[in-house]
Amino acid sequence: MLGRGMASYLRFVWRSSRVVMEPANLYDLAEVQLPMILTFWHGQHFLTPFLVKPHHRAKVMISRSRDADVNAIAAEALGIGTVRGSGAQGRNFHQKGGFNATLEMIRNLEEGCNVAMTADVPKISRVAGLGVVTIAKHSGRPIYPVAIATSYRIRATSWDRAAIHLPFGKAAVVAGDGIVVVSSRASFEMVQKTAAAGVAVLASVSAPTALAIRLAHEANVSLLGFLRGDDATLYTHPLRIIS
Repeated sequence: MLGRGMASYLRFVWRSSRVVMEPANLYDLAEVQLPMILTFWHGQHFLTPFLVKPHHRAKVMISRSRDADVNAIAAEALGIGTVRGSGAQGRNFHQKGGFNATLEMIRNLEEGCNVAMTADVPKISRVAGLGVVTIAKHSGRPIYPVAIATSYRIRATSWDRAAIHLPFGKAAVVAGDGIVVVSSRASFEMVQKTAAAGVAVLASVSAPTALAIRLAHEANVSLLGFLRGDDATLYTHPLRIIS
């Protein structure tokens, strides 16, 4: 009952809000990147189901916790499939279903289904975990960060600083540059494909080739190598990453 009530309320908020998007041609850009990995911070996810068009297939990763059951019911009431599990630190990753959920997300992408998930893990707000990077690396699909905010909202005091959206205001949808993560060395061909797809960032776990660096500079692609957790070497167009 609570989950369906939440879905009805969020639908009312979305329909009563004046929605603006940045970039304005967000859907045109997104269509050529499908399936994709949509990611966002905890507490900023409540309105993301309304970004999905009727012809899109999408699933979202949601924790197995009892509190998250409400979110799962609301998501399914809004037409979004669910994958239950969450990221965590250390051994809790397996206990919370993170491993199986990661495999299921990759399988969904292989089958042409878009997936969505929070970038930060529970209880560690606004710090990106490795889950979304791992899924991108093994699926070959781009990550697109997105944030949705409403002009009228209440900020919760919970660990995730969740926004409780209120109706009759403006809703802003802002999407960041796409990110491709590869498990091999970034080559000239990889940079070429990244640029042709309109993706702005290419990250690899090892060093890129000299030709890849040259092309990335010319094609306005931010190229990162030696991706290790929070560390990476940035070779081209650093302002996009630093900002």
